[in-house]
Amino acid sequence: MLENTQLQYDVIIIGAGPGGIFAAYELLEGNKGLKVAVLEAGHPLSCRRCPIDGDKVKSCIGCKVCSIMSGFGGAGAFSDGKYNITNDFGGTLHEYIGRRKALELMRYVDDINMRYGGAGTKLYTTAGSRFKTLCMNNDLHLLDASVRHLGTDINYVVLENLYAHLKERVDFYFDAPVDTVCLTDGGYQVRGKAGTFTCARCVVSVGRSGSKWMEQVCRDLQIPTRSNRVDIGVRVELPAEVFAHLTDELYESKIVYRTETYEDKVRTFCMNPRGVVVNENTNGIITVNGHSYEDPAMHTANTNFALLVSKHFSEPFKDSNGYGESIARLSNMLGGGVIVQRFGDLIRGRRSTKARMEESFVVPTLSATPGDLSLVLPKRLLDGIIEMIYALDKVAPGTANDDTLLYGVEVKFYNMEVAVDHRLMSPHEGLYIIGDGSGITHSLSHASASGVHVARDILQTLEG
Repeated sequence: MLENTQLQYDVIIIGAGPGGIFAAYELLEGNKGLKVAVLEAGHPLSCRRCPIDGDKVKSCIGCKVCSIMSGFGGAGAFSDGKYNITNDFGGTLHEYIGRRKALELMRYVDDINMRYGGAGTKLYTTAGSRFKTLCMNNDLHLLDASVRHLGTDINYVVLENLYAHLKERVDFYFDAPVDTVCLTDGGYQVRGKAGTFTCARCVVSVGRSGSKWMEQVCRDLQIPTRSNRVDIGVRVELPAEVFAHLTDELYESKIVYRTETYEDKVRTFCMNPRGVVVNENTNGIITVNGHSYEDPAMHTANTNFALLVSKHFSEPFKDSNGYGESIARLSNMLGGGVIVQRFGDLIRGRRSTKARMEESFVVPTLSATPGDLSLVLPKRLLDGIIEMIYALDKVAPGTANDDTLLYGVEVKFYNMEVAVDHRLMSPHEGLYIIGDGSGITHSLSHASASGVHVARDILQTLEG
């Protein structure tokens, strides 16, 4: 640590996820003379390695810094690289900057991704799709979106190229968690493992993994917040052929269903055709997610997607994330991590066993503990998920087969919504809060667009 030295920058960006990366990119495109630093708690992209190899290490070992969730590229670095260009889901950025502006920025980000390695990847769209009618005829609702699928492999290449472009002009500090952000007369002081830094403008882009830290910063700086929702559910894995007629045309299909029993909304999320199911470590809690690849050589025989139910609490209980954490911890306690169960076992009220899993026609892509999800998920949520599986079976016959695999739990934690204005600026002049850490964006495209938005605002204030 540089105890007695304060390094001064024009702009400090906390977090090297998509929001931070695109903020840095746009700042330097607009003013090459700016002195910009990026402080990141995780590793450089080239050093991000999850120890799970499926052989010697089969499950999460609780690394101090999770290479899946933190490091250059953020939690999206090893995702399936889907950029959804839409205001219908992925966040509420449009409520702050306007619908047209939000879409313009998402398309601008897409153009940059194409220039830095994504050229040749396919842009899918639901516009005019016959599946929209098919879904509506079965009380399902297909949301509108254009979807750029980079794949985990091409997404990594794009990030490599962006880093190569930025590293000569931006000071990156990796393995450098920040402890505090303090107000000064001329701006902000940022203190952490890498030392003490000062800047006139500070951009906070810490993502979902920085939720606890973000809460503390908001308390310290008296920035108002409000509770956000939490999404809880399972990841479904089944033969790729079951959803091929949708994924071949749409790739990502966001389908929403309102349950008959409780009138809760259940939705599909993060669909990965011929992909793999993976672990995630968020603040020491092991949950499940999915990845897919552009390279056909890396394809599997299965498709996976999440089924999620949103819960938003108010009075007297406001801790939506705490609720989700408690369910995930119960899963971890019972299964030592992620639990997997055959759909046929679930509806028959019995746990899946190793023997039953070995007899399954669907070979799991993640090593998980066979168990009983009904001991983990609340009845209301589980009933809704089962209803949704039967509803999806009408448009994708085979979804409700006995051997369909359910992994639990999948939890999408959203940061509390931080009080920012149309500039995405906090009540403190020059302190911007963007990306998933703001509670406003929930996707790669929205987070990236928010970074471009604040960079342009900073450039405009400098010109003024």
